[in-house]
Amino acid sequence: MEQSTNTKVNWTSRRTYVAGGLIAATLSVGILIGTVVSGKVSAMRSFSFAGSSAAPLALPDPIPSSNSFSSIVNRVEPAVVNIATTQVMDRKSKRHHAGEEDDPSEDFFFHFFDGRPDNGPKAERSLGSGVIVDKSGFILTNNHVVEQATKIQVQLNGDTTKYTAKVVGVDEATDLAVIKIDAGRELPYAKLGNSDGVQVGDWVLAIGSPFGLNATVTAGIISAKDRAGIGQQFQRFLQTDAAINPGNSGGPLVDMAGQVIGINTAIITGSRGYEGVGFAMPSSTAISVYDQLVKSGRVTRGSIGVSFQEELGTNHITLKSLGAPYGVVIEGVEPGSPAEKAGLKGGDVITSINGTAVKTGNDLVNPIASAPIGSKVKITYYRDKQMKDTTATVEDRTRVFPNTQGRVSSTPDDNAPAEFGLHVENLTPVRAQKVGIEGQKGVVVSEIEPASFADDTGFQPGDVVSEVNGMAVTSVDDYRKAVSKLKPGENVVFKVLRRNGDRVMTMFLPGVVPADAKQ
Repeated sequence: MEQSTNTKVNWTSRRTYVAGGLIAATLSVGILIGTVVSGKVSAMRSFSFAGSSAAPLALPDPIPSSNSFSSIVNRVEPAVVNIATTQVMDRKSKRHHAGEEDDPSEDFFFHFFDGRPDNGPKAERSLGSGVIVDKSGFILTNNHVVEQATKIQVQLNGDTTKYTAKVVGVDEATDLAVIKIDAGRELPYAKLGNSDGVQVGDWVLAIGSPFGLNATVTAGIISAKDRAGIGQQFQRFLQTDAAINPGNSGGPLVDMAGQVIGINTAIITGSRGYEGVGFAMPSSTAISVYDQLVKSGRVTRGSIGVSFQEELGTNHITLKSLGAPYGVVIEGVEPGSPAEKAGLKGGDVITSINGTAVKTGNDLVNPIASAPIGSKVKITYYRDKQMKDTTATVEDRTRVFPNTQGRVSSTPDDNAPAEFGLHVENLTPVRAQKVGIEGQKGVVVSEIEPASFADDTGFQPGDVVSEVNGMAVTSVDDYRKAVSKLKPGENVVFKVLRRNGDRVMTMFLPGVVPADAKQ
């Protein structure tokens, strides 16, 4: 017991000595650091400003930068206005219904509501922009900024007054509108330039009220011209990477001469905000629309009643198979239209209008759309590889093309045969009635396999294939025989009938048979 006690006491003593040593060491280090810091502080406290011979800086007179856009902005910005609209709408009929996807080219706006119960009407308010183009108060903007508006208020740059505007006229086809305010005085206005002279790569400025922030200026370049395929037939845009956001719609796109060369209209976005892809309606189109709206309140366009799909119709494979050197292939002819009266049919290739070559859809549409109603146009076209001429009388487009319904599709049949990823069936009277294509011969498409040659070529369920490389198809057996002769790398053109509302369109779907096509 005694030995054990001594051992315990010795161990306790050792721990006491170790602890004491650590404390002493810590104190020593602390004292050393304190001395050093104290010395520095003392040195700092003993420092005194010795004075300087440096001259004070002076604020110079403002000199505009030679690279500044400010002179352009100063000229145009006073003519740019903020537009606030109010629409009284039933909550049961919202613009975006549940399950619907947003149009990728839509220019999204702020929408805020008045807090009424969900089962009643609501006041929906939107913000947009516009540009004064006449000192008496005429303003160019977008149709979608003012459509269905029960109240339109316009605020000028630097002015808190809100002017009530009236609609002079709208053009849904180009999404342009003209409104007017009465300010009781002459207003600053912007000059419209000629967008035909704009080149890809040119600097441009976008001015407007994104997110309600009045008089916001952004800069970019022209990214592309004559951009089609993102809107309606008469919407061919200037594309720009200048920042365009919700609220910019209707505002001007301005060139370095300070002229308006476009009306900002739409953006492509996945985030409902700027992603570098914006679109403006060219001033060449805006001027034409404006002049008609202020004169008569509406836009009149001529038509002969033909439809076409430009990217397929001008394909060299299709044209070669039809024996035409160039041109636009007619898909369909409106019943009772001038084109039908002139003898034109689906599958014809129009190569000139009034002696001017037709190589694009614009070449076909523009001279007819701008022709006076009642005038005649001379048309050169190819049919069965032979050139022909005819004459058609131009009519008002709104009378030639009535409203159409959605496309009718057939129900897929899992047991249908598949060639090139295309499932087809014999066109029985019942099936013909179901897809809305009666009195015709061919095979009906019931299903398209994803990522197949048929899918890439542009087939749709309900299409009726009537020819393959000029060979008539009246049954599934005919179709199999025709496609069995096709070889990898060979050009192929399918003649297809497609229902579009109350019309049957004649289309040509060209392609090159791939080595791995399903047969």
